[in-house]
Amino acid sequence: MKHLFFFLCLPILGFSQVDPNIFEKFESKFYEIDGYNINVEVLGEGDPIFFLPGGPGNSHDYMQGNFGQYYKTNTVVFFDFLGRGKSDDAKDVSEYSVENDVALIEKLRQVLGYTKISLVGHSYGTVPAQAYAIKYPEQVDKMVLINGFHSGAMWQANCDSYNHYAKTHFPEKWKQVDSLRALGYVSSQEPLKTVYGNFPTKYIYYHNTNLKQNAPKENYRGWANDVYVEIIGRDGDFDVSGSMINQDYRQQLKDVKAKTIIIAGRYDGVSTPEFAVQYKTFMPQAQFVMFEQSAHNPYLEEPEKFYGLFESFFNIK
Repeated sequence: MKHLFFFLCLPILGFSQVDPNIFEKFESKFYEIDGYNINVEVLGEGDPIFFLPGGPGNSHDYMQGNFGQYYKTNTVVFFDFLGRGKSDDAKDVSEYSVENDVALIEKLRQVLGYTKISLVGHSYGTVPAQAYAIKYPEQVDKMVLINGFHSGAMWQANCDSYNHYAKTHFPEKWKQVDSLRALGYVSSQEPLKTVYGNFPTKYIYYHNTNLKQNAPKENYRGWANDVYVEIIGRDGDFDVSGSMINQDYRQQLKDVKAKTIIIAGRYDGVSTPEFAVQYKTFMPQAQFVMFEQSAHNPYLEEPEKFYGLFESFFNIK
């Protein structure tokens, strides 16, 4: 699935909940876990919340840019999964997997000394969040799933949906895709990778394409493509494989004990409403909220509604 939306890292639109200088308030601390240095940035007091970024391949930065301000009421924990952001790269790419991301969350909980944690996952970040809540039910207090995926099958279906949209709305550009695929190119190979990544983002990642993201001033690795390719597959924008295709939480979500809210965007072309609404069936105990003027980033597109809902859910006053 196309993953360029996190690269739109520009100064944030003015909104009271978001601090444009939030990055300067955090400091990196590296914890050695399984022989690797993992970047962790913790600030605040109160109940701990772990923020899980999307991708897979993204660093923690964009989540920190949109949620870092909650250090005023909670202990907020931002970190880079193995191979992402400031954390070490794996010695072997086979170490990049959903299962290892879940294991890292648990190891960080133990290292940081928390009894229970809350999880906020966006996009791919909802995948290890759900897997963790299922595997470690007693360790999770609350969970927020923002524009997520309940299974590898859903990820594949959304890839198919996006590709249909791209082909039918931009047939001139899609001819290049067809030509390259006829030559055997897969989505992780150039030049197909660039051609495929250059499709417009309207109604896919952003309903409002004038949005601008909050980003740190320092140089950082915002995207790790080798992680994406390993977890989603060499041809993952067309044929999902890797660790992701084996994920399926649909039958287990009804048993999740953590208080959960599920957020979707009406215009989301990544986690499409057709599949997002299935959470109502698979996880009936959760609160489900559709953001009618948003695509894949409702905290940017409908910030007043989003942050109001978020703060109510966490009892933030």
